[in-house]
Amino acid sequence: MISDPISDTLTRIRNAHLAKHENVYILNTKMTCKMSSILKKEGYIESFKVSSNFPNAKYLEINLKYLGDQKKPGITNLKRLSSPGLRLYSNYKEIPFVLNGMGVVIVSTSRGVMTDREARANKIGGELLCSIW
Repeated sequence: MISDPISDTLTRIRNAHLAKHENVYILNTKMTCKMSSILKKEGYIESFKVSSNFPNAKYLEINLKYLGDQKKPGITNLKRLSSPGLRLYSNYKEIPFVLNGMGVVIVSTSRGVMTDREARANKIGGELLCSIW
């Protein structure tokens, strides 16, 4: 039983990049599916789909993105901001910028999971899940 599926997802992606894997399998939950769609929309991964390798389809298969001939990872760093023991909440004015706007903070709001730019545009705050660059 995994106590924190978001941290597990970030760790699996980080480890797969370090090992230069093409695909990584993560648990298929609403949160990880939405996070994967944000990663795809922002250009950090190639694609994701519900895996057909497992009979009960409870895993997502993420195709990782590499740049250049030397397989440089598309994601430089993943950092968990809020944890089960210490939740971090922020209003829309105080959502941090990652690398002066070059990175992305994923925010869980009352209107769903979105990026920091979308949260600022909608003037809505929430829980800071993770930062990616």
